[in-house]
Amino acid sequence: MGKENSPHILNTSANLLGICFLILTSLQVFKLKDDTIVDEVLAFAIFMFMTSCVLSFLSMTRKRIVNRAYELVAEYIFLGGLFSLFATTMLIAFHVVK
Repeated sequence: MGKENSPHILNTSANLLGICFLILTSLQVFKLKDDTIVDEVLAFAIFMFMTSCVLSFLSMTRKRIVNRAYELVAEYIFLGGLFSLFATTMLIAFHVVK
């Protein structure tokens, strides 16, 4: 079957979820929330990382057959969250915020 990645996905997703909330809070502090599309992309990343956390947790607590399916879906959702966080970073870095 291969290595189980669920603990790694859960840990990393939870950390990146915290970073997303930190960035979202920073956008509100600097009053950039209304002027940018960054918060929408970031909200998508938050959703993806939270979903990945839940699926990773479920894969660790379910039967062997089902846990691989949860883990595989969590991996792809995690990857989607990474890409949306990357897009957020690029939007902020290159000031393409409108």
